[in-house]
Amino acid sequence: MTAEQLMRSRYSAFVVRDEAYLLRTWAADQRPARVGLDDDRTWTGLEILGRTGGSAFHTVGTVDFRARYRDAGEAGEQRENSRFVRADGAWVYERPV
Repeated sequence: MTAEQLMRSRYSAFVVRDEAYLLRTWAADQRPARVGLDDDRTWTGLEILGRTGGSAFHTVGTVDFRARYRDAGEAGEQRENSRFVRADGAWVYERPV
């Protein structure tokens, strides 16, 4: 798996509201107690805008993305450049950069 593949799987977890997966793939020292998923938010698309590192040969990577959603009928988007790190050989989400 690459950092981008993890980013895509985490987006999918937001779509299906899989909080357990989101927490499991979050760096332990940054992980919140809960994600707080919004039942009124429907995720409608993910666009990868760029990435650095994050391959099998790296220990750190970033993924710049735009995720679109509808919230109470209104369109919106979340833009973030996310940092991913390897923990025990697996990619995990660390934090926005």
